[in-house]
Amino acid sequence: MCHAIPAEIVALLPDDMAKVNLGGVVKEVSLGLIEEAVVGDYVLIHVGFALSKIDRDEAQRTLEMFSELADAMGETR
Repeated sequence: MCHAIPAEIVALLPDDMAKVNLGGVVKEVSLGLIEEAVVGDYVLIHVGFALSKIDRDEAQRTLEMFSELADAMGETR
């Protein structure tokens, strides 16, 4: 099973790359698998690749569920 995490694109880079914000951590990922991404879009990230775009509201709901799960498991963020 794989897990994809929603992240917001904060900067577009050359060669189909972008910087994304993952809960305050900025990472570089490939946009090579999606089309027409812009700063502010949310994308699903898995092992350094944006797999697809995702609606902002859906991304926020998913991130809230991840946060609730971490809280329930007693993990710190």
